[in-house]
Amino acid sequence: MAPATMRTRLARLYGQRDLRLEAQDVAEPGEGEVLLKMAAAGICGSDLHYYQDGGFGPIRVREPIIPGHEASGHVAALGAGVSGIAVGELVAVNPSQPCGNCRFCGERLPIHCLNMQFMGSAMRVPHTQGMFRDWLVVPAGQCFPAGTSVSAGEAACAEPLAVSLHAVARAGDLKGRQVLVTGAGPIGALVVAAARHAGAKTIVVSDLADAALDRALAMGATRVVNIRRDPAGLSEYEAEKGRFDVAFECSAAAPALRNAIAAVKPRGLIVQIGVTGDITLPLNALVGKELRLVGSQRFDSEFALAVELIAHRRIDVRPIISHAFPVDQAVTAFEQAGDRSVACKVQLTFLP
Repeated sequence: MAPATMRTRLARLYGQRDLRLEAQDVAEPGEGEVLLKMAAAGICGSDLHYYQDGGFGPIRVREPIIPGHEASGHVAALGAGVSGIAVGELVAVNPSQPCGNCRFCGERLPIHCLNMQFMGSAMRVPHTQGMFRDWLVVPAGQCFPAGTSVSAGEAACAEPLAVSLHAVARAGDLKGRQVLVTGAGPIGALVVAAARHAGAKTIVVSDLADAALDRALAMGATRVVNIRRDPAGLSEYEAEKGRFDVAFECSAAAPALRNAIAAVKPRGLIVQIGVTGDITLPLNALVGKELRLVGSQRFDSEFALAVELIAHRRIDVRPIISHAFPVDQAVTAFEQAGDRSVACKVQLTFLP
């Protein structure tokens, strides 16, 4: 069991581009908790917005916060009453902590919990602290064993894969369907993999960066289009009111959403995953083609499925992991993550 005087290094964000390496005490795990020796943690788009801009939309960093909500670690110690998990196991950590008592938890919609605590989030004050640290105590129920066949970096991709699996679930049956994915960042690439796993026949991906499109191909895309170099690259799919059954919009760019509306066939579906501020929509086309536009945020039961798929490499996430830096180079890691010409999923690593 860890002594009460044990210290952990951590990366704490104080505001825009003010990320500091600090240390604080680590307590022993209490009843129902586990102590994790963290192994890998990915930098998400929201983490990057906190660092680059001090937040996104109305969500701002208003007090110091430890970022990080996609991570894995090895179980170092068990608190009282913990079973079904063993010291030494590699686990992926589910960052979602729904209250279990509110209206939506009662309606079996914990994803919309009114009191959700999501690790590494500045949505509430006090902020919910995240996982960019060497040692972490968490409830055992948030830990999902990832087996012995994959790396810690792969296990840390469970959270973004869960986001992608939830988005694909929002689209219904994809078997034999024609799919468009706009935006080939980490989520877009994982949506490609999830759609392929769900049986999509054709998956066309658009983006502005060749490196991102190359990763989309590695994750299962059948064709990619660089919209920067070929602005009319999707025009053939817009003929006769559109060809795609489903579009997954992952970029939050207004031109990409307009492309999706043009390329999806009448009564087709657009799943919006990317987030941004207010944008304008071609409502005439949306109405005239009787399109369905639905949102998709986070995940629920898909986290366990994501861990299982990664653990058995039924979805191989390795192509999206582009860079890894030790936690004491967190600033360098964040700067690298901001360069989409070469970076995809940038991860922090921790002392063995």
